[in-house]
Amino acid sequence: MASMAPKAPEAPQAPDAADTTTDPYLWLEDVTGEEALDWVRARNEPTKAQFCGGESEDEFERMRTEALEVLDTDARIPYVRRRGDYLYDFWRDANNPRGLWRRTTLESYRTDAPEWDVLIDVDELGRTDNKKWVWAGADVIEPEFTRALIRLSPGGSDAVIVREFDMVTREFVADGFELPEAKSQVGWDDPDTILVGTDFGPDSMTESGYPRIVKRWRRGTPLSDAEMIFQGAHTDVSAGGSTDRTPGFERTFVSRSLDFWNRQRYELRGTELIPLDVPTDASSMSVHCEWLLIELRTDWSPKAGADDAAKTYRAGSLLAANYDDFLSGTSDLHVVFEPDEHTCLYHYAWVRDRLLMVSLADVASQVEIVTPGSWRREPIGGIPASTNTVIVAADDTGDEFFLDSSGFDAPSRLLRGTAGSATTQLEQIKSAPTFFDAQNISVSQHFATSEDGTSIPYFLVRPTGSDGPGPTLLYGYGGFETSNTPGYSGVMGRLWLARGGTYVLANIRGGGEYGPGWHTQAMREGRHKVAEDFVAVADDLVRRGITTVDQLGAQGGSNGGLLMGIMVTKYPEKFGALVCNVPLLDMKRYHLLLAGASWVAEYGDPDNPDDWAFIFEYSPYQNISADRTYPPILITTSTRDDRVHPGHARKMTAALQVSGHRVWYYENIEGGHGGAADNEQLAFKSTLSYSFLWRMLGSRK
Repeated sequence: MASMAPKAPEAPQAPDAADTTTDPYLWLEDVTGEEALDWVRARNEPTKAQFCGGESEDEFERMRTEALEVLDTDARIPYVRRRGDYLYDFWRDANNPRGLWRRTTLESYRTDAPEWDVLIDVDELGRTDNKKWVWAGADVIEPEFTRALIRLSPGGSDAVIVREFDMVTREFVADGFELPEAKSQVGWDDPDTILVGTDFGPDSMTESGYPRIVKRWRRGTPLSDAEMIFQGAHTDVSAGGSTDRTPGFERTFVSRSLDFWNRQRYELRGTELIPLDVPTDASSMSVHCEWLLIELRTDWSPKAGADDAAKTYRAGSLLAANYDDFLSGTSDLHVVFEPDEHTCLYHYAWVRDRLLMVSLADVASQVEIVTPGSWRREPIGGIPASTNTVIVAADDTGDEFFLDSSGFDAPSRLLRGTAGSATTQLEQIKSAPTFFDAQNISVSQHFATSEDGTSIPYFLVRPTGSDGPGPTLLYGYGGFETSNTPGYSGVMGRLWLARGGTYVLANIRGGGEYGPGWHTQAMREGRHKVAEDFVAVADDLVRRGITTVDQLGAQGGSNGGLLMGIMVTKYPEKFGALVCNVPLLDMKRYHLLLAGASWVAEYGDPDNPDDWAFIFEYSPYQNISADRTYPPILITTSTRDDRVHPGHARKMTAALQVSGHRVWYYENIEGGHGGAADNEQLAFKSTLSYSFLWRMLGSRK
C-alpha cells in the first residue's frame, strides 16, 4: 500500500558538485582553527545554558547522575575474552575514567568479587605522559601471550600510537616496536617481527586516509628498513596484512580494499601472492585450521568445469570448503547457512572444533553450533526467551565461548559454554543489574508499510496500559549493513522509559536485519528508501495513536545523523524534535573530508554528475529552505572525530541558524567518532539529548 504521507517539495536543480564558491561556511572545516573553535564555543554555551543550567540545572544534574551511575557501576558485567590461562577485559568506572586493562582466572571470575590483576592503568599512564589517552585496544601475540602491541588514541580519534608491552614484566619494552600517531594497522608475524601498515611518509596512504602499504618490520631495525610485502593503489580504501600462527596452519594473508564493499584477498607464501578466488564483495572470508568460510553479499556462481553447469549460491549464504582443496580448485562447497525472506546470518565465531552461528528471524536471534565436515547444525538450548543473543567471545584454541543475552526490558546475562561435549551446556556466569523498573514496560514488534509496499519491522517499547499518545523517541540508522537488534540500555531506560517515554527501534533498509539484500537495495540511488522506511514507521506510530507529530522525536548518529538531516529538510512536518549525532550532512564534500572517500561505494561519487544528481536530492546541507518550518534540532559532534568530519555538523548548524530555524549545537573537544572519551562525557552527552527531547516533546499533546 502506498504511503499517504505528503511528498517532499520538488527540489531545485542540482548545482555543479565541483562548485565550492557557493559554500560560505568552508572555513568551519578547519577543525582546530581558532576562528572555527571560537564559533564552536559561542554555540556550546547557549546550548548548555538552555538545557543544562538555569531552571533546568537541578533536573539535568539528576538525570546526568542517574546516567553516570549506570555507566560507572561496579555491578555491571565485565566482558572478557580468553588469552591462554587468563580472562582479559578493559574496565572503566568512577575511579578509573580512562580505564584499566586487567586479567583474572576463570575460577576467580566466577565469584561475585573477582581478583583482578591490572596490567595497564590508562589514567596513570596519561598522567605520566601528560596525555589524555583513550584506550584503543591490544594485539596480543599468540599462542605465547607474552607481548602486546598497545594502541592508544589521543582524545579518542581513530588515529593511534602503538607501543610494545611486556605482559610478564608489565612494562613497555625499551626500544620495542613503537609507532607515532597514525591510522595504523599492526599484527604479530612472529615474536620478533610484526606486519605494519601506517603512514610511512609521502605516497604511503590512500585517498581515504588509510595505509596502502604493508611491511614486515623486524625487531632492532628502523622502520625505514622494513620490507615491503604488499601495496595497494592510491584509490583503494586501504591495504592490510595478518598472520595466523595456529600451530600446523601458519599462514600470512594480505588484502586490498578496492572500496568499502570489495576486497581482493591473497595468501603470501614467501614472496608469492596466491589469489583467493572468492567474490571480492564477500561479506567475510575466514580461515580456521583446514577450513575456509565464505559469507556471500551477492549471488555467486563459481567457475564450473567444461561439462558442468555452474551452481549459483544465494546472497547471504555461508559456504564452507577445505582450504587447501579450494586453492587447488578441487574442493566441494558446503552450504552451512542459506537465508530466506525472514532470516539472515547475523554473525559467527570459531572455537577449536566447532563453529558458533547466530542468525536472525524477523530480527529475533537464534544460536546454533555447527560441526565441521558434516556441517550439521544444532540449536543451543538454555538461552532466555524473547532476548537478543550475541557471541561475546570464543576461544579458537579451546572449547570455551561466552554469549550475552538481553532485551529491552531484560538486563544482560552472560552465559558461558563449552562446545567440545556431545551436548552443549550453558552456565549463567554473570548478570547485569536492573537499572529501571521494567515490570510495567511492554515490548512488541510491528510492521509498517513503506512507500514501495515493503514491510518494515519496528520494536515498540512503552509503559504497559498506555491509553493515549505520549512522548516517543524513534531511533534509526539504515546503512552499511548494520543490524539494529533489541538490547538493554540502562541509560535510555532511566532517562526515557522510566519517565514515561515510549521508545521505538526501526529496522529500516540499509541495515542488515534481513541480509545483504536489505542493505544493497538502499545503496547509492536507492538511498531514498532509507528515509521512506523511517517515515513509514513514524506515520504508523501516529496512525496507531502511539504518539502525535508534536510528541514524536527521532535520533540517529553517523549515517543515522545523515538520516536526521534528511528528516529535518525533507520531512519536517513529521516530527516534533530531532537529535542528530556525529552526522554526515554535506554530501557534496563528504568524500573530501577525512575517511569520507571510503564510503563512495555506499553513497555514490559527488564528482560524478550522474551520482550527484541522486545524491543532491537528499543531501541535507544543500536542501535547507528558509521557507519551511523545521522542528527544533540538536546537533552534536566531536572535535576529535577523525572519521566523520565535524565540519558537517558545524556548517549545517550555521546554515540552519542563518535560515531562521531552531537549532542547538554542542561539540565535545574529545571523544572521537563515539562522541565521548570517558563515562563522564558519555553521561553528559546522553543527558543533553534526553533533556532536549523532554523539553521539546514532554509538554505537548
